[in-house]
Amino acid sequence: MALSDLLYPDNPKRRQELIHLHQELLDCMSSNFRATNELAGVLNEHLGCTIAHIQMRESSTVKDNCDIIIQAMSEIQHQVQKIDSDMKEKLEPVLYQKLYDIKEPELEKIAIAHKVFSIVLGEATSTAGMVAIKLLSSNLMTLTVSKLVSLLAQIGASVLGGISITVLGLGIEMILHAILGAVERNQLLTAVRSYEKHLAEFKAASEKYQRDIREVTSLVRQQVQ
Repeated sequence: MALSDLLYPDNPKRRQELIHLHQELLDCMSSNFRATNELAGVLNEHLGCTIAHIQMRESSTVKDNCDIIIQAMSEIQHQVQKIDSDMKEKLEPVLYQKLYDIKEPELEKIAIAHKVFSIVLGEATSTAGMVAIKLLSSNLMTLTVSKLVSLLAQIGASVLGGISITVLGLGIEMILHAILGAVERNQLLTAVRSYEKHLAEFKAASEKYQRDIREVTSLVRQQVQ
């Protein structure tokens, strides 16, 4: 038993909490990587985008991987903004306004959007207009992505940011050394509380992000079938 465990009997429990919370964080980040790649694939295939797929870097820190997701999300937002600009440029003002009019039937909006993509791309899949409208008329690109980017930035800047994502492959003492540099009760409590605080918001925002992307991709699959 480590000397710190004799001095602070609740340390073993805190250690296990840290390991569990760290794994939860990594699982959540991994799901966000997959969802982001799924959305990028839809944009590339149907809207003529060229967004690179991303991959978690196991030899890097939490912050490095947060930055990878943030960069990919920012590129997706940029591409969707460009789509909106193309719509505005190619359509008459009245038609463009229809895209954002909640009273207009969605099928009509999709037809308008598809017409634009047929012009811009020369040839567009039958789902191009539907994907464009779903992205432009929902909160996915504005509220959902923006909130998740903000939380990722906070996590990267927190005490968690410098932790390697492969720290779980090390022994418990090495995990604590990597996270804290020393085993003291107050440091363990600080780390646990930091994880708990960030995870609560991060998991909720991630689930909303992944749910919104599934809504778009499931519609795409239905169109293809």
